Amino acid sequence: MKGKNAVTDHSSSLLMPLLPPHGRQQRIGIFGGSFNPAHAAHRLVSLTALRRLKLDAVWWIVTPGNPLKDKKDLPSTDARVAAARRIASHPKIHVIAIEERLGSAYTHELIAYLKQRSSSARFVWIMGMDNLEGFHRWARWQKIAASVPIAVIDRPGSTHHALRAPAALALGRFRLSELKASVFAEQPAPALMILHGPRSSLSSTALRQRH
Repeated sequence: MKGKNAVTDHSSSLLMPLLPPHGRQQRIGIFGGSFNPAHAAHRLVSLTALRRLKLDAVWWIVTPGNPLKDKKDLPSTDARVAAARRIASHPKIHVIAIEERLGSAYTHELIAYLKQRSSSARFVWIMGMDNLEGFHRWARWQKIAASVPIAVIDRPGSTHHALRAPAALALGRFRLSELKASVFAEQPAPALMILHGPRSSLSSTALRQRH
């Protein structure tokens, strides 16, 4: 596989994708996806995570394509990054696309790379409740869960199904109360938290279907 050694084989710093500026011990939320297209619900999820988890920043990682989805009509990464930056419009939300440079679209490789590059940062993986429902289908999802705390933002129509999904059940014993949200980024993985707050029914799928 082209990206098999992408995480570990970086002999030249010139080949390393640029990351947003960040300092030691900063709390950084990682929010990955196709962002096809980015929309206000993505921003709402990020603002909820920033506020509740006391994050210093949220990085939107625009993937070259979800391995579980058809990429036939997927707009270019550059186009999606530009659109996402217009939607994000917040000094603590940074939109980047580093997975193409890494040669991989797999989350477990992305997280390994980020932790290698920024070993002092406290990363939290952020996902919507709808993604938790299918999390067990992600490549090496157990490795992801063992690498970083996972914050799941509640979304309309997904709660009951997602909490009964295989990954949610497997991680149930690592679920922490929302009362610990302000220190969640410092918890050892595996750690799971369901965050509730303002919700939006917007979805990228619905927006694409309108056009």
